[in-house]
Amino acid sequence: MSKTITGSTAIEISDCIRALAQNGDYRPGDLLPPVRELAATLGVNRNTVAAAYQRLAAAGIAVTNGRHGTTISEPPRAGEQDGLSTGSPLIDLADGNPDPQWLADVAKLLADRMPKPFLYGEQTVLPELRSLGETLLAPDCPAGLELELTHGAVDGIERVTAATLVSGDQVAVEDPCFMGTIKALRIAGMLATGVPIDEHGMRPEGLANALEGGARAVLITPRAHNPTGYSLSKRRAQELKRVLADHPNVLVIVDDHFAFVADTPYHSIIPASTTRWAVLRSVSKGLGPDLRLAFLACDAETAARVRTRLAPGTAWVSHILQVIVAAGLASAETRKKIDNARKSYARRRDELHGALAAQGIAVPRSSDGLNVWIPVAPEAKDVAYALAKKGWLVRLGSAFDVQERSRAIRITISKLQDGQAECFAADLAECLAGLA
Repeated sequence: MSKTITGSTAIEISDCIRALAQNGDYRPGDLLPPVRELAATLGVNRNTVAAAYQRLAAAGIAVTNGRHGTTISEPPRAGEQDGLSTGSPLIDLADGNPDPQWLADVAKLLADRMPKPFLYGEQTVLPELRSLGETLLAPDCPAGLELELTHGAVDGIERVTAATLVSGDQVAVEDPCFMGTIKALRIAGMLATGVPIDEHGMRPEGLANALEGGARAVLITPRAHNPTGYSLSKRRAQELKRVLADHPNVLVIVDDHFAFVADTPYHSIIPASTTRWAVLRSVSKGLGPDLRLAFLACDAETAARVRTRLAPGTAWVSHILQVIVAAGLASAETRKKIDNARKSYARRRDELHGALAAQGIAVPRSSDGLNVWIPVAPEAKDVAYALAKKGWLVRLGSAFDVQERSRAIRITISKLQDGQAECFAADLAECLAGLA
């Protein structure tokens, strides 16, 4: 195969490399020549080659890795994702879903308040939902917040990063990290830089290292972290805030996806010095995953950039969905369901933790959310296979890896029935003993 790169302008050089990649001369993961070396070979300025590589990164053809060079990107793939495993005879503890019995009755909400037809050019956010969102988020955000809506938390993350960062920028994330977040960042051309976490949240020394290494943004889940269930302690949030105070131009994104069903308090990590920030709160876990809506509170500049992608006539969030969400959050019956869900999930987490402890299985205490993270000494895939033979479907921790290698399984507790926690813990203990 020939890998001869030609061209005298940034466009010609990038088009040549693009053609080489499409023809298979360059394969995913292949390293492109260093900028200085290729510039000397082609007899052009180094800035010309750097611009060519930037065009390739913006197009998703290559990924820039700073001092580590520029490589050809992997083609986008759907990959693994949370959701029901339809047709499986196993008891599904892997799907990451809320319990349907606690979700909003959308038909009833619509019957009580049928929306009028909405047209192009109308306000992108209904006034009552804007008011409600500002009331809910203002106490936990810096002064001067501006509010928009996105199609869920992951969509919000993708929109904020695409509007404020450039392809190839590093984003510091928890490691392990929610698979949807990792995928969204990669599709946007960002580099997810993993920061270790413990039961108190992202570790401050790891964040400091990532920022010193060039991360332009940090994405943190303040509570009910998926996959671990960990929530930020007040002390850890303060430690992270002190780290971020030394980097005022770093974009801070807070994915508070479980806010409406959370059993733990919210602790802010956004220092007063931060110039760019965003806080996302999705309704998916409280009202239903198919209600693709999240509140996005952010600073004025970030809001202005995001609005160019949510303008009337392009990609606003459906007003019909907004009507349903506004009605649901105002409904006493729906609020009671959300409260029952919060109590139910807490009870089921406690049951599983108690059952695991009774079997001598040490697990860091998950403080919130739908999932429990169980570190295992044997290979996680072997544990999952052994559990499948006993009738249990679990999620491998490796699905959430950024850089570190997880030796864990994730259990979704939302639909555990009475007695199942004890049965699962006993089967897991037997599997672990058999693989020791």
